Order: sequence, then structure tokens, then C-alpha cells
Amino acid sequence: MRELKPWLELILKRPGRLVVGGFLILATLLSGIALLAVSGWFLTKTALVGLLLAAGVAATINLYVPGGAIRFFAVSRTVFRYLERVYNHDTVLRLLTDIRVNLFSRLSRATRVRRGELSGAQWLSRLTSDVDALDTLYLRLIAPTALAGLVTVLVLVLAAILFDVGTAVLVGLLLVIALAVATVGVYLRTWQLAARQSDRQEELRTAVIEHIEGFSELTAAGRTGKHAAWLMRQAHQVTSEQAKTDTRVGWHLAGTHLLVNLSAVLALWAGFALFQAGTLSGPVLALLPIALLGLAEVYAMLPDAFGKLGATIASAARLNRDCREEERQAVNEKQELPPETALLADNIAVKHAGYAPLFTRFNLEIEDGKRIGILGHSGSGKSSLADVLAGLLPVAQGSLARRDCVYLTQKTVLFEDTLRANLLLGSPEASETELWSMLEQMELAERFATEPDQLDTWLGSAGSRLSGGEARRVALARVLLNPAPLVILDEPFTGLDAETRSRIAKRMESLLEGKTVVSLAHGSDALPGTDRVIYLSG
Repeated sequence: MRELKPWLELILKRPGRLVVGGFLILATLLSGIALLAVSGWFLTKTALVGLLLAAGVAATINLYVPGGAIRFFAVSRTVFRYLERVYNHDTVLRLLTDIRVNLFSRLSRATRVRRGELSGAQWLSRLTSDVDALDTLYLRLIAPTALAGLVTVLVLVLAAILFDVGTAVLVGLLLVIALAVATVGVYLRTWQLAARQSDRQEELRTAVIEHIEGFSELTAAGRTGKHAAWLMRQAHQVTSEQAKTDTRVGWHLAGTHLLVNLSAVLALWAGFALFQAGTLSGPVLALLPIALLGLAEVYAMLPDAFGKLGATIASAARLNRDCREEERQAVNEKQELPPETALLADNIAVKHAGYAPLFTRFNLEIEDGKRIGILGHSGSGKSSLADVLAGLLPVAQGSLARRDCVYLTQKTVLFEDTLRANLLLGSPEASETELWSMLEQMELAERFATEPDQLDTWLGSAGSRLSGGEARRVALARVLLNPAPLVILDEPFTGLDAETRSRIAKRMESLLEGKTVVSLAHGSDALPGTDRVIYLSG
């Protein structure tokens, strides 16, 4: 259960909404039980009065109060049910937002090594099915369980008042057993199955995505049919385990209903004894058993929720493991830097996990305001070094300290959003005038001024509506908007022709004034202005 702790703490940060949502569920349940109880009392009362009148005995009945109560509880049950659905589903969406924001915040602080350990299909599973397993913890598990216990206590108090304490104790014993069967019993019998099934569902989902992505390769190799047959076998295994879990949940649900019905029979039997003793009227005798039967609706929600709890815990465990924030040894930003120094790399080694070091004993000290160029051929480790300097890749040895930085990666990354949204990632406070000014410097102002939506032009998936050179200049503009004192540029002019590159490089002189710049490229013609150049060999 400790795997759920961070997510439960996140959910409980909205106590007001949880309390209101719980009250609406409680009001719905109590209205339903009261409707059954009052209806049972009223039917019994009218039947007895009818028998007395048929026997020639004078008898009266108040039709208005119980009739009004029945109408009231029927309407209140409908109204509270509607309000509960609307309000609690809104709460679930808010909780889902909290969970996703928290998850993405943790991911942003994790190292690239950690994020790279999983495939895209696995991350898709994390961000969809695993998150979905957590967002209904309150509505499916916490609230129903708590309210089932509360409603049970209220019904037992009613039993003690209308019948006697002995009856309430016996009925309470059966209800406690029923509650345990519907919750703890289901969890103990299904958690291993549910957890294993959750893992296998993720594996199957990943395999299906990889099958689709690699369909052309499988077709070329003539293995499409064999791989599809393997997927079908895996799917059959998953559905078989799901059927086994559902069977166990179904038996526990049946046992819960049996115990609730036995409690109603026990209340009826005890009520007859009290009726014969003259301490209980016939209509009141019918009231408690029918109210107990109404508890079946409350308890019926629990077995399915606890049958999925094992899978929910497995999802939380995967998210906690794969999104945990490791101590970032790559950059010690709190370390004291020498005066007027922007970056200090002391005897660092650059390597990827499982591979030999790209290079070792690398030392670099850059003074504030200086511009350093690093050149090397493809495969020499330029981009890996840039990742280390930016803090995305931990150093294998040595130490690195630097000021806050902004980093243009070798790969152009644009989001499926508007031009404005992509630029504001670099500087959220930038004004429209500043955005247009930067586009002018990147020779993109005219390009977007002719668009109907201008800054709100949709860029498409990964900037698909732009050419490679345009996309690169948008990414460069986003970096140059950022006020960070240290700028790291990896192949900043990818996709630009020589003339455009030369013009933009000159404009960057003023845009980067006062900042420390580390630029990396394969040739000197692909660098902006530099004070000195370092050559990587290997």
C-alpha cells in the first residue's frame, strides 16, 4: 500500500471537494435506503389496515405523511444522484489534472537516462492506463468504502432504537463479515492476479504498438502471421486471467449479498419475537429488514473496486519506479563557482550506460560572457557532451558546475500547438512585440505575418507544417528568448542555407550580448561567433 501513499497525498490536497462529493454520495445512499424502508412500512401499514377493515374493525391510516415521505425520498434520491455524478466526475477530472501535472513535473526532473530506459509504447502505457488507474481511487475505492462503513453504522443505530441492542449486535456481526468479504477478502484473493494481469496487459499493449510500428519489417521478413498469432496467444492468456479474477470477484459479491440477506432474515426473525411480545408494531417490523436489503446497493460497489486494487497498486509502483527523481550528479548548481565563471568542468568523463566512455579527463572553464565553440565530426561525442553540460546526462566521473542554462538540442523539438505557445516556452512573460521582434531576427516575421492566425498559427505534429529550416529557426528563437545567462547550442543552424545562416549568425551577436555561449557543430562555418574553438578528436 505504500506505493499509493504519494498519490493519496496528492488526492487529499482537495479536502473540500472530497467532503462535498462524499456528502452527495451519502445523501444518495440514505435517500435510497429511506425510500425502501418507508415504502415497506407504508405497504405493511396499509395491508394491516385493510385486513382490519375487512374484518369489520375500525382502523385509520395517515396517507399523507408517509406518502409525502415516499415522494420526497424518491425525488431527493434522483436529485442527489444527478448532483453527485456531475460534481464527482468534475472532481475526478481535477484530480486527473493534479496527477498528470505532478507526473510530468517528476518526469521533467528525471535524467534523460531514466526517461530513456522505457520505449515510447511503455511511456504511453504509463501516461494513459497507469494514470487512469489512479484518477478514480477516490470515487471508486475511498469514498464508497468509507460511506459503506458509515451507512452500516447508521443502520445499526436504527436497529438498536427500533428493535433492541441484541438484534443490532447480531445484525452488525453479519454486516461486518459482509463488509470484510466485499473488501479485504476480495483484495487478498485477487491482488496477485490483478497485479500480474496489469503487467501483462502493459506488455501486450507494448507488443501490439511495436507490431504496428514494425509491420513493414515483419512483412518483409515474412513473419507477420507468426507474430500476430503470438499476440493472439498473449491476449488469450490475459483474458483467461481476467476471467479468473472476475470469477473470484463474482463469488465474493454473491457471498456479500447472501450475508446482507441473512442479516435481513435475522432482523425479521428477531422482529417477530418482539412483535409477539407486543413491543413492536407490524409496520416497524418490516422497516428494518427492508432497510438492510437496501445495503446491498452500497456493498455491491466494493468487490469490483477491491478486485482492481492490486492492478492499481501495480500501476502506482510502475509510476513511482520509472518517474522517480534521482539525485542529479550531472550538475551541481549549488557548488561555488569561481568569480566571473559561468561553467566549470573538472576532469569529467562522458559515457552512456552500458557503453565505453566517449572521452575522459575533459576540463573546461568558461568565464562570464565568453563564447566557446566545440567542433568534432559525427560520432565524436559532441551531442553527448552538450547533454552533460546541460545536465541531461550525468557525468560518469569528475564534477561539473554551471549557471542556469538554456539548451538547443541537436534534434529540433516543436510541440503540436501554436507558434505563440511554442515560443512562450522559452519566455512565458514575453510580450507579443518581443515575439515578433525575435521572429524578425530569425527572418520568420514575414512568413507568419501572411498567415491568417499569425502568432496563433497551428504548427502541426512536431512542426510538420514548417520546413526543416523554418522549424529550426523557431526552436532557435525560443532558446534566444530565454533570459538564462548560459546558452548551449548544438548544431544551431541545421537545415539553413549558407546565406541565411550567415545573416542570422550576425544578428545573434547582439541577441547574445552579455551571455555565455557554448556552441557545438561539425564545422566552423556552422558556428556563431566565438572567442575560441575546442576540437574533439576520436
